[in-house]
Amino acid sequence: MSQTPAIELVGIDKKFGAVHANKNINLTVTKGTIHGIIGENGAGKSTLMSILYGFYHADSGEIRIDGNPVHIRDSQAAINAGIGMVHQHFMLVENFTVLENVMLGAEGGSLLAKGVASARAELKRLEEEYGLEVDPDAVIEELPVGLQQRVEILKAMYRGAEILILDEPTGVLTPAEADHLFRILGVLRDQGKTVIFITHKLREIMAITDEVSVMRRGEMVATRKTAETTVEELAELMVGRRVLLRVEKGEAKAGDVVLSVRNLTVKDSRGVTMVDNVSFDVRAGEIVGIAGVAGNGQSELLEAITGIRAPVSGEIRLDDQPIAGIDPARLRQLGLAHIPEDRHHMGLVLKFEEYENSVLGYHRDPKFGRGPFLDLDAIRADAVEKIEKYDIRPPNARLKTANFSGGNQQKIVVAREIERDPKILIIGQPTRGVDIGAIEFIHKRIIEMRDSGKAILLVSVELDEIRSLSDRILVMFAGQVVGEKTAEAGEQTLGLMMAGIAA
Repeated sequence: MSQTPAIELVGIDKKFGAVHANKNINLTVTKGTIHGIIGENGAGKSTLMSILYGFYHADSGEIRIDGNPVHIRDSQAAINAGIGMVHQHFMLVENFTVLENVMLGAEGGSLLAKGVASARAELKRLEEEYGLEVDPDAVIEELPVGLQQRVEILKAMYRGAEILILDEPTGVLTPAEADHLFRILGVLRDQGKTVIFITHKLREIMAITDEVSVMRRGEMVATRKTAETTVEELAELMVGRRVLLRVEKGEAKAGDVVLSVRNLTVKDSRGVTMVDNVSFDVRAGEIVGIAGVAGNGQSELLEAITGIRAPVSGEIRLDDQPIAGIDPARLRQLGLAHIPEDRHHMGLVLKFEEYENSVLGYHRDPKFGRGPFLDLDAIRADAVEKIEKYDIRPPNARLKTANFSGGNQQKIVVAREIERDPKILIIGQPTRGVDIGAIEFIHKRIIEMRDSGKAILLVSVELDEIRSLSDRILVMFAGQVVGEKTAEAGEQTLGLMMAGIAA
């Protein structure tokens, strides 16, 4: 393995107004390795990679590729320098085919037919060489996210990338899809490519990287060979203090049934049955987790319970009151709070300021105004209290929500719903895209809710999260609950049930 640095970042500094996003960053990435970059949300990881890819320009510092200083003025210059980037939110045209997306911007001249034939042949070669099989004629919007991500990697390889940056690549993947991605990255490394892997998931760092660099509050605080460090050391370097990596909770003291679901059937927008005759109860003072591979009906189940999607048949009762089909605003008044799976599309209005999102859905509360008139001072004061209590960074209630990191956006949603003191909390993917310090914080809040006698229904694709938090685990497969296990159930047992194999 060559020790020539593929990338050297020297003294990179970047400010956005008063926010010092990158502070004199130095980083060396060895050619032909997978180099992890970890840090809390808002630590400056994505800003640093955006500078390397030409989205931002550093205020000072130097970028060297293969030892040569380069000026990366935009993403095309980065591509010309052999750098490709797979973003956290994919940059694909959804109604284009795989082949059309790969070719877009690199059509190969005015003779499009010749370019298509050449691109198809090159795509086939790349798929075979790197294990990136995907139908070139498939339309993007019809592909699962794991295959969409492969298309992004193929786009970069097609443009000649020798250096591939992946920003939080597993945030939208199932465990099986993540494992397949790791195999692909291993092949890329073995073929001499250099991979920069940005994540907050320490298990992934330990599983896939050769070296790892840690960022904290805009600074590069350490670089370690992965084989010579531990999860505990990396967590402490990320957060600046010791972090509890396991959930500490006592035995549940389950009370009366708060939520009752009986024979529930739900169809999606295409008319396909996604929830098939499902029944279960959630009691006060317990956490019921729903485990399953994404796409097996968990999302539609939550949508039906929270009033977003009308069920085809069956019954949902809250405190023995029928609630199926009731408007979400009315459900909030009845004591049902909801932390949705997709904070961007269902939990927040990104163009709103933080204080506006902190009260979204509860703005008719008398303490925030009378009739059509809102008391903005009261709303902002309430937001400031939540910011302090939930350590939302930066602590600015007037900042547009789009300008917060993903983890801090999630804290805004969590604070809004938990602070309403609901009877039942419905949670979808509570820590998706959230760093380890915020995960510890959110998990503690969920346990506190349980211990105060609240009923909690939890859906997560993170099996470790389900096992750590849940008192009872329901496993869904193909729209049905195929079994119930205690939190002591092993990962293999749950995995077999998630695959539809009785265990």
